[in-house]
Amino acid sequence: MMKFRTEINIPESRQKIQVEDCVFTMGSCFSAEISELLAKGQIQTLNNPYGTLFNPYSINHALRRIHDSALYTQEDLISFDQQAISLDHHSSFNARFPHQTLEKINAKIEQASQFLQKSHWVIITYGTSFIYEFLPGKKLVANCHKIPGKFFSKRLLTLDEITASIAETIENLTDICPQEVQILFTVSPVRHTKDGMAENQLSKALLITALHQTVAQYENCTYLPVYELMMDDLRDYRFYKEDMIHPSAQAVNYIFEKFGNAYFSDETMDFIEENFNISKALNHKPEDHTHPKHQEFLEKLNSRIATQQTRVKHKIF
Repeated sequence: MMKFRTEINIPESRQKIQVEDCVFTMGSCFSAEISELLAKGQIQTLNNPYGTLFNPYSINHALRRIHDSALYTQEDLISFDQQAISLDHHSSFNARFPHQTLEKINAKIEQASQFLQKSHWVIITYGTSFIYEFLPGKKLVANCHKIPGKFFSKRLLTLDEITASIAETIENLTDICPQEVQILFTVSPVRHTKDGMAENQLSKALLITALHQTVAQYENCTYLPVYELMMDDLRDYRFYKEDMIHPSAQAVNYIFEKFGNAYFSDETMDFIEENFNISKALNHKPEDHTHPKHQEFLEKLNSRIATQQTRVKHKIF
């Protein structure tokens, strides 16, 4: 039989994600897409309490502060364009007054700290090895917030800096999470083309090298070949969005399915599939809400949701 693609499978995990498990995700926008699918399947999940982060140093810095419950103060913020800004955070935290920015930031730190203490699974997605230094404060930052480039210098993190960040991340997560926590690391398949194609490959290569060096030293850590699934298994531009950079919904669903086959228990798989079907039905827009047929449809749907609710303690839908 002729083969027209190189199919990659994620090795089956001995430990499985159960219906009641909490899954914490952090990192690039790909982690958000995985978290959204878990949430759609009504699995308890929390994503990116600092907003989208891309490099291992910034992700580690964020997790260290969450682990220590180190809340932010006004001294941690800068002022730019009539906004109070944290260079550690995504721009969605920006607000006009410092107390507003701090309220958003610190509420998320407290929420993440509590969630991690009951998370049996953590998924970290790294996007780049590049980092920016804010020159006035001599500080490595997670986000430049469209502040003029003259205030920053850009460089690659060294292999040693990346491995040290990954190791500290593992230590902090192992400490704050339940004893049996499993930490899964992925490299985002999104290419950072603005860095340059050769530079993007170097950046990803550093991440992959550092992860393989570090993860092997810990029993509770695994490298998931998400980058390889996109680059080798789905190496066709029809699996990308129009920007030719981000994976399409079809590609993300394919990778999620591969992940589920390796990591979901049979019960979790059934639970998520039924919840996907219910979600689809909930989005159905009838022409006449009062029609008896639609009322019957809603009755059956509510009955299915009630059946699903009996399978878990946390509130669904």
